[in-house]
Amino acid sequence: MNEVTQLLQSHRSFRSYKNKPVDEKQLDQIIRSVQASPNWINGQHYSIVAVKDENRKKKLAELCGNQKHIEEAPVFLIFCADFYRTNIACEMEGKTINVTDDIDTLIVSVTDVGIALGTAVVAAESFGLGTVPIGGIRRNALEVIDLLGLPEYVIPISGLCVGHPDEDPGQKPRLPKEAVYHEEYYNRELQPLLEEYNNTYSRYLQERSQNNRVGTWTARVASFFSKPYYQGIVDMLKKQKLLGK
Repeated sequence: MNEVTQLLQSHRSFRSYKNKPVDEKQLDQIIRSVQASPNWINGQHYSIVAVKDENRKKKLAELCGNQKHIEEAPVFLIFCADFYRTNIACEMEGKTINVTDDIDTLIVSVTDVGIALGTAVVAAESFGLGTVPIGGIRRNALEVIDLLGLPEYVIPISGLCVGHPDEDPGQKPRLPKEAVYHEEYYNRELQPLLEEYNNTYSRYLQERSQNNRVGTWTARVASFFSKPYYQGIVDMLKKQKLLGK
């Protein structure tokens, strides 16, 4: 194991931060690292909005479901799927952008955002900073769009708290490698592996020092994905011209 893989494999999400600002030079390096990450056709279909103002962080914390760590973190980054620049490029070249007729457009932009977000997490951790992604940025997406002044063709995908970690929450156990890594063909016989992981995950939840509870991994994901989790996503996509009417 080298230093990079050791850093990657020691990742954990932090939801408690010290009252200490993030060094601007470090933040600059994080963003520059993101810009060096791979993306589709070098289209770079993402943008990042940094929020540091206390009142604006407080409002975003409310919109994300009252997540206090957003207020506590000195920097809150919002990663957006972005075709606004592409629209400008089309206008410059005398063409009309067409993103509503091809769902692959969303796949492209969200993939770019995912790569960018993951890169930012690793870059931040290389400086000893802590992070936690915030999917709740989509809970009240239309209000977030207004608050951030996002133009058409831009949608918020995930937030990211960045700061100096206060308390180490420990590392959540991950699925067995055999459940996510397949050679040549997809292995569909996953139930025994998931049952094994349920036992591991359940022990972790009961034994951790904070917010310990009873539950299993399959129960958690089944609860999330048995119905739409956030409302208004289709309306957001239509408003931002990333989905046809």
